[in-house]
Amino acid sequence: MEAPVRLKNKLFLLTVLPLLAVITAVGLIVFVQAERLAAQQAAVIEESQLATGKKELHHYVHLASTAIRYLNTLDLPEEILRQRARAILKSMNYGDDGYFFVYAPDGTNLVHPRQQELEGSNLWNMRDPQGVPVIQELTAAARAGGGYVRYQWRKPSTSLGTDKLGYATLVEPWGWMMGTGIYLDDMERTMQRVRQETSANIRATMGWLALVAVLAVLLVFAAGLALNISENRLADKKLRTLAQRIVSAQEEERARLSRELHDGISQDLVSIKYQFELAQHKLDTGSAAPEQELRQGISRLSTAIAEIRRISHDLRPTLLDDLGLPSALVQLATDFSRHTGIQVLADVQIGAEPLPADAALALFRVAQEGLTNIQRHSLASEAWIHLSREEGQLILCLSDNGQGFREEDTARDPKRGIGLRNMRERLEYLGGSLVVESTPGETRLTASLPLNRQPGALSS
Repeated sequence: MEAPVRLKNKLFLLTVLPLLAVITAVGLIVFVQAERLAAQQAAVIEESQLATGKKELHHYVHLASTAIRYLNTLDLPEEILRQRARAILKSMNYGDDGYFFVYAPDGTNLVHPRQQELEGSNLWNMRDPQGVPVIQELTAAARAGGGYVRYQWRKPSTSLGTDKLGYATLVEPWGWMMGTGIYLDDMERTMQRVRQETSANIRATMGWLALVAVLAVLLVFAAGLALNISENRLADKKLRTLAQRIVSAQEEERARLSRELHDGISQDLVSIKYQFELAQHKLDTGSAAPEQELRQGISRLSTAIAEIRRISHDLRPTLLDDLGLPSALVQLATDFSRHTGIQVLADVQIGAEPLPADAALALFRVAQEGLTNIQRHSLASEAWIHLSREEGQLILCLSDNGQGFREEDTARDPKRGIGLRNMRERLEYLGGSLVVESTPGETRLTASLPLNRQPGALSS
């Protein structure tokens, strides 16, 4: 039982391991694709927010430029116009951290409503923590017709250095650099929230995949368990059927031996006894010569001895042990032809090399059973036995010119096909096989046995 158990364990592993491998591969693919999609989604969202922010900055700067452009139409001293322009820009705040800044061409801060301590200071050479010359970059962007610059600046509402996106343009006719900006920490928080939600979705998906894997393994285990129980029940049923068949075969063989002993040998021995008793009576009384009775008794005794030899030969053919399978098959064909009138031709082409005893006995019994079936059912007039060795196998072919039969019909009928089942089981026990081909006018049984198979090794 250990080999079938190991085989079932291997089959279970061969079922579960590919399943787990597929689920793992799917999980990895889903994980990688989800991470890639999350990165793409984050990039798209960031790009969209930046595009929206740039549009807002450009709009704010345009509003500021429009707000101070009318001053150029006033007939006032230059210095007053500049003061009014700075006052207007300083008052134009939006949101918690939105304001406008103005720098002179040399980098001197003119307007900074949220950090008024910077007004009047020259910040031309000032750099942020990343080393960006902020005022120089903004001024260059403004002189180029307006542009965007990303840098770090202290956020008024938190007093912490934060990434900022600024937009700057020139204010004519004074050559000022005017601009505004949006802080990007809010955008970063949005992106972080998107990443967290994406990671949570990925974890949930992987959890569902793990649950599917566990359920699949449990389902395979349950199916295997149910199949195992079904197979065990079927095996037990087959074992009981086989045991019953063996018992039935034994009883049939005993009944056959009993009939042959009673109807044949027993009757011959009784007749011999009568002949010898009659001879003894003639000797005792001297009434007549006993020679005729003795001759008849000896003749009947020879017949009884021949019958005993025949029965013994059916039980275990001595010719098979003494001369081997080829000679036993030839003798079997000769005896069968003599007793039944069905002409049997034996063609043996395996040479003189000795054969394994179990293989020789199995093939001899197959031939014996096959000839018995021909006698009982085929209505054949001729039969052929062919034995050959092909590619490490013994091939026994038994054919006849009888009426044929349908194997599926005999397989469905529990009272028929016992001989075929016995032959097939005998061969399968030694790792061989039996092929049956039957049509009206020809039936062929082909039995094959591997020569290198150990006795008792079941075929797979």
